[in-house]
Amino acid sequence: MEEAEDYAKAEADASKAIEADGRDMKALFRRSQALQKLGRLDQAVSDLQRCVSLEPKNKAFQEALRALGSSMHEKMKTMSCTDSKVAQMFQILLDPEEKDADKKQKAAQNLIVLAREEAGAEKIFQSDGVRLLTQLLNTVKADLMLAALRTLVGLCSGHRSRTMAILAELGAPRLSAVLGVEHEQVSLAACNLLHVMFDSLKEGLQKDFRGKEDAVVLDSSKDLKLLIKHLLELLALEGASAHGRDNALNLLIKVVPRKSPKETNNSMSLWVIDQGLKKILEVGSTVCGTPGSLPVTENSRMSASVLLSKLYDDLKCDAERENFHHLCEDYVRSWFEGHELAGKLRAIQTVSCLLQGPLDAGNRVLELEGIMDSVLSLCASVCEAHQLVAVEALIHAADKAKRASFITANGVSLLKEIYKHSERDSIRIRALVGLCKLGSAGGTDFSMKQFAEGSTMKLAKQCRKWLCNETIDVGTRRWAVEGLAYLTFDADVKEEFVEDKAAMQAMFYLAKSEDRSVLYAVASTLVNCTNSYDHEEPDPQMLELAKYAKQHIPEQHPKDKPDFVKRRVRKLLTAGVVSALACMVKSENPALTNSCRELISRVFLALVEEAEDRGGVVAQGGGKALIPLSLEGTEVGQTKAAQALAKITITSNPEMAFPGERIYEVVRPLVSLLHLQRTGLENFEGLMALTNLAGISERLRQKILKEKAVPMIEGYMFEEHELIRLAATECMCNMAMSKEVQELFLAEDSDRLKLMVLYSGEEDERLRRAASGTLAMLTALHPAICKRIPQVTVHWLEILQALLLSPSTELQHRGAVVVMNMMAAEREVAEQLMASEMLEILSVLAKDKDKPRVAQAAKESLAQAVASGLIKPNPSQD
Repeated sequence: MEEAEDYAKAEADASKAIEADGRDMKALFRRSQALQKLGRLDQAVSDLQRCVSLEPKNKAFQEALRALGSSMHEKMKTMSCTDSKVAQMFQILLDPEEKDADKKQKAAQNLIVLAREEAGAEKIFQSDGVRLLTQLLNTVKADLMLAALRTLVGLCSGHRSRTMAILAELGAPRLSAVLGVEHEQVSLAACNLLHVMFDSLKEGLQKDFRGKEDAVVLDSSKDLKLLIKHLLELLALEGASAHGRDNALNLLIKVVPRKSPKETNNSMSLWVIDQGLKKILEVGSTVCGTPGSLPVTENSRMSASVLLSKLYDDLKCDAERENFHHLCEDYVRSWFEGHELAGKLRAIQTVSCLLQGPLDAGNRVLELEGIMDSVLSLCASVCEAHQLVAVEALIHAADKAKRASFITANGVSLLKEIYKHSERDSIRIRALVGLCKLGSAGGTDFSMKQFAEGSTMKLAKQCRKWLCNETIDVGTRRWAVEGLAYLTFDADVKEEFVEDKAAMQAMFYLAKSEDRSVLYAVASTLVNCTNSYDHEEPDPQMLELAKYAKQHIPEQHPKDKPDFVKRRVRKLLTAGVVSALACMVKSENPALTNSCRELISRVFLALVEEAEDRGGVVAQGGGKALIPLSLEGTEVGQTKAAQALAKITITSNPEMAFPGERIYEVVRPLVSLLHLQRTGLENFEGLMALTNLAGISERLRQKILKEKAVPMIEGYMFEEHELIRLAATECMCNMAMSKEVQELFLAEDSDRLKLMVLYSGEEDERLRRAASGTLAMLTALHPAICKRIPQVTVHWLEILQALLLSPSTELQHRGAVVVMNMMAAEREVAEQLMASEMLEILSVLAKDKDKPRVAQAAKESLAQAVASGLIKPNPSQD
């Protein structure tokens, strides 16, 4: 993808040059090469023919035209061959008499692979492919439907006009129906196709056919709305499968809300709220097991909450938010009033869904008349299903204890009553979670305890017991993790939890299970155990003032001190926390929200704090998992993940930690650590990591250049903090191996060279080593730099002499190489060097047998001086 972008840029640059001068042969030739790489051979030939007409005797142009002609001939042969192959593949797949399963599978795979290439996709499209693919879908055979859907993905990918034609042929109702089928893989493939179609319709053509395509492409907003309308209808359709409903919710989460607040148009979200909010609430309000309830999975209601939250967050003004609230309140009232018990349950379930999603909307409906009374009365129901709905609503309401003083006053006694006297574990475990939430209001503040001494430990012990009980269903056991997410604010609970290996592994097992709604609770528990939440040291003066004013002062638990945290991290690593986190990151479920990603990033950063643990984290998939975390999510989460990547890159061999192409994906997150709003430590670690990468290969240096890191690296070379200044200089030293960076030092109006010369004379040995190493390389490659050194500072001679007289052999060698390069570059500079004490210093160093590399460079400098006639040869010199 990056290469295609580079060729497209090269083509655009050359076109600009040709516009300015139509006879610019270099630009014509460059453009023909770029067009060739982009597959636009007919245009490439046209440019080459122009080159040949302008300069008929140029053999390079003639040869290039000949080679391109034969390439086009081969392509024509291949295309004519492809025509028959496409027809053959469809014939095999659609032939009811064809019984050879392997043959059919191979034909399907070939069709999918062909569709991934633009030329192949166009060929299938032009060969009546959409009608034939529709026939494959109509067979209702899973393997043929999968082949059709995956081929259609290739046809639609990045191509708006084809997508619109395919949508017109297939129809939104058909695509929606395929999404809702019982076969899980077929539904997922349809979801993938719809996602690709949305991207193509929203963003138009991303490939290099933009010019000719834009002329035929119509406005696609109607198609977008049509697809979304059918997805919303699928949500409330009784005949749709549970996973089809989940896939529809996931799609809406991905394609409806704005990706960034910078986008000003939120009309799609407003349209979905008006047209489909009640349909989304239909899923969120579903009470499993009741007559007429929609088929849902354990993840459906959480997905509905996430979608509602994203839609609410996408609103821009109070009027839009008020409309959202009214729609939610109307929906809850419609079930609560006049539907007896079943309606009240649906209304309460809706409240739970909103409390887990858009919190403000949840609080508003919670305050509707009669809702809270119904929750409390249903908590005492003899029917387990009804009691579950009510207790869960109470728990979600307890989350907002600061707002709902009524729950704080009445909730604890009610939940204790349910916990002590209920005979059902499923109810008791939920009641316990409610108690945990109300009991953890003090957070990490050791002096603010809601329960009597020892009560928290008893609750935690019971949570761990339920967590390890495999006879209880996964959906109920996840509530034990919810409880621990709150109880682990207490350091005693953390200590006991990490000592219980079975409980840790049971939690990791749940993190890898199908029920993804447990992800946030697992991540919260791990953040608490690793103390990776934000905590600022209080200002001593403010503490004194607080004591004087008799205000509450937060206290840290003794077991939350660094040594205890370090031991807990080690125990989590031994229990297999990294593989669990890696599995959580792979999840495509909406439960992996941005805030959940941030928690996981915090945990990873805590896990790689100690250098000796980093190898183990990488070996278990931690490095791979950190890359997506550093590129998507909250700004804090991305920064924490990038910092964890930096720590790994600093102390590990980057090529082993991030094998293959993965190493290039690490560059962008590391560069993000150089931004000015990052902390000094993040800047420092980013620079150190980039230094390691820049020393590996030219391709990596080019990637760092492409990410516009060099100006930021230069900026940190002026930093007051000596370690940051040193790291930036070392990074620049490695980056200077690139031709583009070397050219920056050659610029006449730049102080870059002056800074390197001055840093070569600083007291800090490591800074001198980095700066003088850069000078040694630059002077060897560019004689012009040798000429400029005497011009940038009057202290140049004494700096070079100090390098040669340094007790460090490394500094002496670098200084000797710089002098040797300057002696060879310019006679005037050589005269200045020989007229100073440099001659005497070089004469002494040339005889030093203990430092052969330094002596050799000194000898070559003296030999150059002799050859230039600046000094006479010394007969006693070897």
